[in-house]
Amino acid sequence: MGLDGPWLRAAEGAMLLGSDGVPAPTVFAEMSALAAATGAVNLGQGFPDEDGPREVLDAAVDAIRSGANQYPPGRGVPELRAAIAEHQSRWYGIDLDPDREVLVTAGATEALAATLLAFVEPGDEVVTFEPFYDAYGALIRLAGGTHVTVPLTAPEFLPDEAALRAAITDRTRVVLVNTPHNPTGRVLPTEVLQVVVELAARHDALIVTDEVYEHLTFTTPHVPTATLPGAEERTVTISSAGKTFSTTGWKIGWLTAPPALVDAVTTVKQFLTYVNGAPFQPAVAAGLRLPDAVFTGIAADLAEKHELLSAGLRTAGFDVLRPDGGYFVIADAAPLGFDDARELCLALPERAGVVGVPVSAFVRPEHVQGYRSLVRFAFCKRRSVLEDAAGRLAALAPAR
Repeated sequence: MGLDGPWLRAAEGAMLLGSDGVPAPTVFAEMSALAAATGAVNLGQGFPDEDGPREVLDAAVDAIRSGANQYPPGRGVPELRAAIAEHQSRWYGIDLDPDREVLVTAGATEALAATLLAFVEPGDEVVTFEPFYDAYGALIRLAGGTHVTVPLTAPEFLPDEAALRAAITDRTRVVLVNTPHNPTGRVLPTEVLQVVVELAARHDALIVTDEVYEHLTFTTPHVPTATLPGAEERTVTISSAGKTFSTTGWKIGWLTAPPALVDAVTTVKQFLTYVNGAPFQPAVAAGLRLPDAVFTGIAADLAEKHELLSAGLRTAGFDVLRPDGGYFVIADAAPLGFDDARELCLALPERAGVVGVPVSAFVRPEHVQGYRSLVRFAFCKRRSVLEDAAGRLAALAPAR
């Protein structure tokens, strides 16, 4: 008797099942296994190898020692909900009621899952930009939705307005916007977001924004979609602490939205994790209240790491597509004679001792052509690791 069900169908739709129906490893697991087997520098997965601000870590230890080790309130501890509301007001001028318009989640991924499960019915369309974070496809399918994509075309990684207008219709239930964008690092211009808001209002669609890299921008500031005219009443804004504070393993995320939307998501969320991360929630509250200089310093440090790795990639012969922010840089392997980035990524650990991820992993198979030669590398690592990787990549440089 074969297995079936929404979880398996979602995995199949996200290309996580092999032809025999057996779960296949994700490209991230596949490349990390190659790194372990070969001793290569792993720049495939987007997690830091350094701890975040000491104040945040110490606050977690203090919370554990003070007994914050049992179930927290379902919507999150009041201290963190208040800190999230303060954060939105301080950085973006968004005024929120922390008791009715804030929900703490098990990372941004749970916030996305609970939101899509709350609002998407079978057959509803969910529009994303493409490439897209791999969880989007699986979560949309799990909710029974139909995934519609709008391409971000290299090298600018900006959408064609006509394509965007064609994608958002009366069948659209949710427009899922990721900015700063993974994997491209593009901060979507306000003009693009304004078109999204205009179309969502015209077709009565919700806007769901994934803003986990909001503080990790280099030159182009992040503008939350919810701040634009006409957006607030129909926008669910999602973020998390993991990327900003280098605490990806804590899985503390949140969403903010009008009360009716938060209530609907909470109804679903309580049957997913229910609650999580009791001692980490007050620690994240402490982090959100750190001075502005801490946030700008984190972004500046990351920008320097980007420059370090990008210089090594250019020396190796890649064309480097500069990101506006985030953890990742996209490099084009075509100048090196590779038109298939997946083939290169499989060979790269042996050839150069470095692991990257093909951008095709973030694209539907039928849309791969425009992204075939592109590789995503993570630069959220120690400088010594990036220097080592840059030196190893020099082995790829064509003979002069």
